Amino acid sequence: MLILGEKLKQLRIGKNLNQDQLGEIMGLAVSTISNYETDKRCPSLEVLIKYARFFHVSADYLLGLERQDYLDISDLDDEKRVIAIQVISSLRNLK
Repeated sequence: MLILGEKLKQLRIGKNLNQDQLGEIMGLAVSTISNYETDKRCPSLEVLIKYARFFHVSADYLLGLERQDYLDISDLDDEKRVIAIQVISSLRNLK
């Protein structure tokens, strides 16, 4: 099971962001991002919610209360999103 810091780091890397870029987006210092990712500090509830909203995951997932795989399709147009959802649905129905 991944701890919070590792999840935050993987989500950031999954969006191809460095700590500077994420810090700018989140309104946080790079040192704060680094401290979260190395589990030296825990984000406040407000920051945890910002992370969850930005990365489209639940706070429960970030806290390790639920398993959630992450697939970012935000850069796809509507037609490609529909196709992606159909492919995933078909895969779920395979036995």
